[in-house]
Amino acid sequence: MSSQPETRALIFTGGNLGLWAFTYLKSNDYLIGADRGAEFLIRNGYPLHLALGDFDSVFPDQLQRIADTAIELITCDPIHKDWTDTELALREAMTRGYREILILGALGTRFDHGLANVHLLRQAAQHGCELTLIDENNIISLCIDRFHLKAHAEFPYTSLLPITPEVTGVTLEGFRYPLYDATLKLGYSIGISNVLDAPTGLITVTSGMLLVIRSRD
Repeated sequence: MSSQPETRALIFTGGNLGLWAFTYLKSNDYLIGADRGAEFLIRNGYPLHLALGDFDSVFPDQLQRIADTAIELITCDPIHKDWTDTELALREAMTRGYREILILGALGTRFDHGLANVHLLRQAAQHGCELTLIDENNIISLCIDRFHLKAHAEFPYTSLLPITPEVTGVTLEGFRYPLYDATLKLGYSIGISNVLDAPTGLITVTSGMLLVIRSRD
């Protein structure tokens, strides 16, 4: 990995995006638009640092505007490629040294793409990066060792789901439904819809990888 930038990388991808996404921006964020996410940024007046993808979801005039506006443009063939546009964007962000990465609009109508994006959390963790997936109704993170979180009135529910066959030593502090040294197994829903009652909470695990999904109705 190259030298580590001080800023975060925010990837806007082609799922469900709206004005809510801009509430997560900071002034020094590095903005990446993946395919239709690039058009979304430009249409809303946010010049982006990098536009990337096969751009099969935009019209030719939109692609021209992206090319004219983005500081950097990387295009690829829509057929002869191994990764989705979102994964390409993540890989590019990690290659450029970003350790904190947010993907906005990672969930949409395509369940296969949404699930693949959730699995990107593992890839990011294996590269020493902290990745968060965000849409209008969910904030999805990965807990490998320990995970701190603050109470959030807009996202009151916290669900814990294994992304490995089992997660051992699961201990919760600050939650309405506590666990101590529990084992959560893939395919069971025991970790759904917990609530953080304390101002802050802590999730610790001994082994395995645990999805932390904060949601609202």
